[in-house]
Amino acid sequence: MNSNNTHTNELPIYDIKLLFPVLFLVGIGIVMVYSASSALALKKFGSGYFFLKKQSVFSLLGLAGLYCGYKLPYRFLKKLTYPALLCAFILLVLVVIPGIGFKAGGATRWIRLGVISFQPSEFARFAMILYLAYSLTKKQNLIKDLSIGFVPHVIVLFVFTLLIAIQPDFGSIVILILITWIMMFVGGVKIAHLTITTLPVIPILIWYMMKAEYRVKRIMTFLDPFKYSSDEGYQIVHSLMAFGTGGIGGTGVGSGYQKLFYLPEPHTDFIFSVIGEEFGLIGVLFIIMLFLVIIWRGISIARSAKENFGTFLAIGIVTSLSVQVLINMGVVLGLLPAKGLALPFLSYGGTSLLINMTSIGILMNIGEDKKSE
Repeated sequence: MNSNNTHTNELPIYDIKLLFPVLFLVGIGIVMVYSASSALALKKFGSGYFFLKKQSVFSLLGLAGLYCGYKLPYRFLKKLTYPALLCAFILLVLVVIPGIGFKAGGATRWIRLGVISFQPSEFARFAMILYLAYSLTKKQNLIKDLSIGFVPHVIVLFVFTLLIAIQPDFGSIVILILITWIMMFVGGVKIAHLTITTLPVIPILIWYMMKAEYRVKRIMTFLDPFKYSSDEGYQIVHSLMAFGTGGIGGTGVGSGYQKLFYLPEPHTDFIFSVIGEEFGLIGVLFIIMLFLVIIWRGISIARSAKENFGTFLAIGIVTSLSVQVLINMGVVLGLLPAKGLALPFLSYGGTSLLINMTSIGILMNIGEDKKSE
């Protein structure tokens, strides 16, 4: 019996239903980042392997994060809640300080330390999920009370959204609000509190969106991208052309045309378009299926968690991944207004990959806790 226990400890049973689709997506992401970026990298850096090498390193770091998230008992994260929240706040403040924040694409969303750069809003999203999971668990007995179950969470949300708005990053604000509202709903906060307070938030979001000319243009482009195909609608038009060219079976890996300086940043926000062109409808449906398996497995883990903290944490992670996937795919397919947002596990980028893979490790740990019952 002792021998069996030792063997079990040495060879942990990983959640294959969750791990396999994640690793599959990461592997596809490495291949597609190279396919989408080789021409751009060769022109800009003199090597077609520039982004491939960096994405491979990011993937290895992501695997390390996944392993750490899996091995660290998720209950220990309760102790890290407020330190993580404070760290996220400090990073969001630092990113808007001139000389520290790194500007790209018209927004200051990154902090650069030498050759390393990271996006604080990605970590802030995880810190918010962790805080909500801990706070909702601690306040379950008084969760229906407006001043206890609702107001404190909205105050933290307001501080984070205010700092992110300065960058500016409207997409991250929307994701953060959706995550908070869904987690509070699952946590038992009164629906009346959620719905009544939503009414004044909507006009504020509309005002924030409309006060910038480029965001207004994005709305107009969303309504008729081909009318603005030479400027604001350029990305969406070429994204739709990529899907159209791909047809059912795709043009083949490496044979896509739109990535050749027609589709801007094809290895980041629009990597799904390159997948659509090179793998066709079959590849697109396969990618969507992998994401659906991850979401389904995450919901199953949340439902079977042994305690509320595990349930809320799992729901937050699944919600975050789901919203990112829906927004990115919606944008590249012309179903949502343009918004720069990475596609989890597939797009080029270290911060997103590390945070998302570590979150998957935490999900696996929550699910493993049920097995060891």
